[in-house]
Amino acid sequence: MAKFDWHADKISRETPVTEDYRSTQNVRRFLISQCGADFKFDRPFMAWIRDGAPKTMGDVADAWTNRRR
Repeated sequence: MAKFDWHADKISRETPVTEDYRSTQNVRRFLISQCGADFKFDRPFMAWIRDGAPKTMGDVADAWTNRRR
């Protein structure tokens, strides 16, 4: 299986966060589309994304939205 290209491949809510995850402009565009224009990365959130626990990009978007409530 080819590695997911975080810069160019299409990201969906079902896309798994892999060990080679990168916070790219492609990821930022996806998360803005899911979370709204106020989305931004911060260090604790970026660390949570990469903590090794299984998650999808949908989980990531939901977590960011839930922490803003």
